[in-house]
Amino acid sequence: MPIQEIRAFNRFYTNLIGALDYGRHLYTPYTLTESRVLYELAHSPRTDAADLRAELSLDAGYLSRLLAKFERDGLVDRGPSEADTRRQRITLTPRGREAAALLDERSREAVGTLIAEVPQERRARLVEAMRTVRETLGHTRPVPHEGPVLRDPGPGELGWVVQRHGALYAAEYGWNADFEGLVARIVADFAQDHDPHLERVWIAELDGRPVGSVMCVRDDAPATARLRLLLVEPEARGHGLGDLLVRSVVDFARDVGYREVVLWTNDVLAGARRLYQRAGFTLVAEKPHRSYGVDLVGQDWRLPLRQSQEGSAG
Repeated sequence: MPIQEIRAFNRFYTNLIGALDYGRHLYTPYTLTESRVLYELAHSPRTDAADLRAELSLDAGYLSRLLAKFERDGLVDRGPSEADTRRQRITLTPRGREAAALLDERSREAVGTLIAEVPQERRARLVEAMRTVRETLGHTRPVPHEGPVLRDPGPGELGWVVQRHGALYAAEYGWNADFEGLVARIVADFAQDHDPHLERVWIAELDGRPVGSVMCVRDDAPATARLRLLLVEPEARGHGLGDLLVRSVVDFARDVGYREVVLWTNDVLAGARRLYQRAGFTLVAEKPHRSYGVDLVGQDWRLPLRQSQEGSAG
């Protein structure tokens, strides 16, 4: 009987993932609901309280109390929405991003442990079976692809950034291993020594897998941020990911007090240049050079942030 099979599946799966454990979630100080809120905030650069309430189907009073607790703990900042002052904008603080990153890491570890003994050739079947359950029980409507989200890198994903830059630029532009070496040095410098309050890496995720990256780091010039390592996989283009990545760097730089954002690129990267222009960057200098085995024209771009007051970035 279908009812018996579904109940049997529910018992099996809840026991498997430990859903009957009502203690702290993933060995962190947060409950499951608190973890879900942190996850949503981490995967949306700017979120209104009303959006959170609708997305998670939470009672307005309960969500308000939860956000007040997060604010007392230094995990979130609350203020009027830029789009509608009647709505409340919620953003994670650096401490909140660290908490969300820990939850994301623990969750990935838990799922990784769950499927570690599943043979590789059976994992695609497992994923398809899960999609079938969602489609069938979701009023027979096809399960839509998840929209793009931005998050902090998980374990091993800084290496993914290096690998994908090397492979993609070799395939699309014929650049040699010198470029991959440059990316590796940039990533290594960030991993070994960066200020999490003023510098950040984003991974773009689509349908549960990484498909892009970007980095915001301090420039040598005072109060200046540098945008680096922007990448979007070919199959993920057309979803607005490039604009989202660039905008996230600009918003982050403005929020933490930088006065301008700069970047260096090459003239052959026409798609990236259009992203920078749409974000308000202007070309300030060009210089021919030979790098990565090809002749290129390097370009410097700049975006003043026009801070209304002195920021904290140095």
